[in-house]
Amino acid sequence: MADTHWPEDERPRERLLAHGANSLSDAELLAIFLRTGTAGMPVMALARHLTDEFGGLRGLMTASRSQFCAIKGLGNAKYAQVQAAMEMARRVMDEPLRQGDPLRSPEDTRRFLSIRLATYPHEVFAGLFLDNRHRVIRYQELFRGTIDGAAVYPREVVRQALEVNAAAVIFAHNHPSGVAEPSQADVSLTRRLKEALGLVDIRVLDHMVVGHGDIISLAERGLM
Repeated sequence: MADTHWPEDERPRERLLAHGANSLSDAELLAIFLRTGTAGMPVMALARHLTDEFGGLRGLMTASRSQFCAIKGLGNAKYAQVQAAMEMARRVMDEPLRQGDPLRSPEDTRRFLSIRLATYPHEVFAGLFLDNRHRVIRYQELFRGTIDGAAVYPREVVRQALEVNAAAVIFAHNHPSGVAEPSQADVSLTRRLKEALGLVDIRVLDHMVVGHGDIISLAERGLM
């Protein structure tokens, strides 16, 4: 059913144009993205079903390809659209920390890392490599999977830092559970990396753990 046949108060596109995107519910925003429903299920009904099924937009947007495409009415084309939209959002939010820009504040760093890491359904360990004036050289996702001694290799981290001639680095990884509290493994890994990089005169400024809506700094906790 086209949205022009809905009651006025159920036309998300018209409501967006009249009142702005922030006036719409999650389901209404999703309905605009989906554009069409399925046989027997108008697009608003489908959008409400999906937000219920995945527990909200975060669950839907971070679902695996198989989970996403298992829902009737969704498929590879819409999955590709979701992934493209997510990456465009990340790139827009990357703007404060482009190559050559200095880190202006801890909040800029937190915002950048949250956009980059908070939505992954698996753990990602990343490095923000800086020069001696704390200007960004490169952000790089280094390892995927669990964060422990077997998955994060200090030798590889040192190699990457030397390759870009970094003077300092900020590490970050996400907790897909959403709970940002650092584990003992996180603390131990940070200390091993700090020792390894110290041998080549590269400073570890911080290690941030990214959860859902929260980022904990090991440096601020005195755990470095």
